[in-house]
This record gives sequence, C-alpha cells and structure tokens, in this order.
Amino acid sequence: MFLGLKSLRAARLSLLLTAVATAGFVVTDMARGESTKGTMQNPAQVALGPSLASPGDARADARRVPAAWLGRSGQLRAVIDTPESLRRVVAREIADVPEMIATPGLHDLGMVTPQGDPFYVVSLLPYGAKKGSSLRGYHVGSWPKNAPKNAPAARYAPPAGFIEVTQENAATPVSSHFKLEDFLTHDQDGIWPKFLVLKPRLLDKLELISTALAQRGLPSRLHVMSGFRTPQYNEQGVGEKGGRASKSRHMYGDAADVFVDEDGNGAMDDLNGDGRVTVADARVLFNVAESVEAAHPDLAGGLSPYNANSAHGPFVHVDARGTKARW
Repeated sequence: MFLGLKSLRAARLSLLLTAVATAGFVVTDMARGESTKGTMQNPAQVALGPSLASPGDARADARRVPAAWLGRSGQLRAVIDTPESLRRVVAREIADVPEMIATPGLHDLGMVTPQGDPFYVVSLLPYGAKKGSSLRGYHVGSWPKNAPKNAPAARYAPPAGFIEVTQENAATPVSSHFKLEDFLTHDQDGIWPKFLVLKPRLLDKLELISTALAQRGLPSRLHVMSGFRTPQYNEQGVGEKGGRASKSRHMYGDAADVFVDEDGNGAMDDLNGDGRVTVADARVLFNVAESVEAAHPDLAGGLSPYNANSAHGPFVHVDARGTKARW
C-alpha cells in the first residue's frame, strides 16, 4: 500500500531527524565491479521499503553518496542489482546486512549526491517471478534462447531481474537527466505495475554524451524515443515490420534510441546549424557519442544514426553491450 506524497515526506523527514546511528556501508558501481567504503545513516531507520520514492525532501543530516556509485559521469542517481548481489556486496563490509536490501523495490537510504540530489538503491524482482510470458499481469513475452553467432552467450542471457515501476515511483530519477518512466516499453498503457530492465552503464553513457554535447556548445537535452522493449513488444517490429533486430539490445536494458530535444518540441534539434533537421543532425550526435566511447572504452557498444520516416524524426541508437558495433 502506497503512502500519500505529503505523508511520505513527513514520515521520511521524521525518520531523518531521529536517526542518530551510523553504519559502515559498501558503495558499489555495478558497471565497474568496484567498491568504495563509505558511511550512511542506519538503513533500518531511513529505508522506506519497496517502490516508494519522492525526491526533494529535506536532508540536512544526510550522508554524501561515495563517488563510486555516481559512475564515470558523476550523474547516476541509483544503483541497480538483484537483492542477492546487493546483499553480498554489503556483507563484505558490515556484519548486519540491512534487511531492506533483500526486498525488491526502490529504497531511499537518506543519502545525497554532491549536488544534493537523493540517491536510491534498486533491488530487482528476480527473473523467476515471471510466469510464462507474463509478470503480475504485465505481458513481457520470452527472451531468445540462443545468442547471435559469435556473440558471448552471457550477453544474451535473460535479465537477472526486473524493476517494478508503479504510478507512484515512475518519476523517480535514476540519473541527473533521466527517470524510470523514460525507459518504459510503449504499450499496455493502462496496466500497472509495469516492469523494466535498465542497466546503469547505459545511463552513464547517455549522461556522458549529454555532457559532451554541452561542452561543445550544442543543445544537450537527450530524449529517449525508445528504451527497454519487452520481447513481445520488440517482436511486433522485427524485420520489414519495423526494422528491429530479433535479438535487439533494447530487450536487455542497455540500449536506447535518442535524439537531442532542447526546445521540447518532440523532435531532433538542428545540431549542425543548417536550418534543417535531417539525418545530418543525427550524425552530429553520433560523432559526439563516438568521442565518448573513445574516452571510455569500457562503455563501448552499438552506435548508429537513423534517418527520419513517417513515424519519427532522425535519431541515434546507443547501447552499452560491451563491444563496439556499427551498422
């Protein structure tokens, strides 16, 4: 049962004001597999349980998030992994693993970034919760059984788990410029909760691209046209039906089709200054994304500019599969 926004903020503020104990905690950037020891308020006193998130609360006594959890961009606002993995990471450093880590959902630890933003731990609902092609009434379909030829099998394994997205938590920021709802599959509008697969390394790469655009004096607000796709939704556009790959990275939570939309008109901005919006502007974004990969080869993945058609304007596919791919 979800608390009202006002009651949730009041409860969180009360917990923060009364929390006096501190505990050692391991902060992990799951994309790098690194850990840095830091401190946080006792999670038993400030955790709000699964699927509860409302940023912007008073956090005068909150602890800073260690740099390792903020990614290379410094802009991540959540760490995402299975409860089991999160528990193992925490257990390496402290004897009493916070019970909230084991509960799938969004957890607010009362920590803040250097910019004062709230930070969340997201414990995934295990993949085994899926029954057949559905997950709690939300149709997801089935992931391919085999990897593409010459591709590592692990890269195309079904996801370890899912983020449960509710109407209450959909607007939760997972990085400085992106929210959970930005990456949801575009179907089943009236069905809640929805389920999402999202890799922090993709968020990190998108934030680095946004920063690189700004450093060049270009518009830098990225819009996600298509993020996570469930297998059943992806199948609707495979081949001539929509040009989607049958084993698209979108199904694995590390791909997004994006365009720059600083003016908020729902279309690519004129990045090359020629007074028109064409695939040439997508190529400008593509080139900036390539520079990010060159600077951060561990975030390598697929990049490709796409022309406009009757359904959408020009855009760039970005993924963080782990190896360079162009088409």
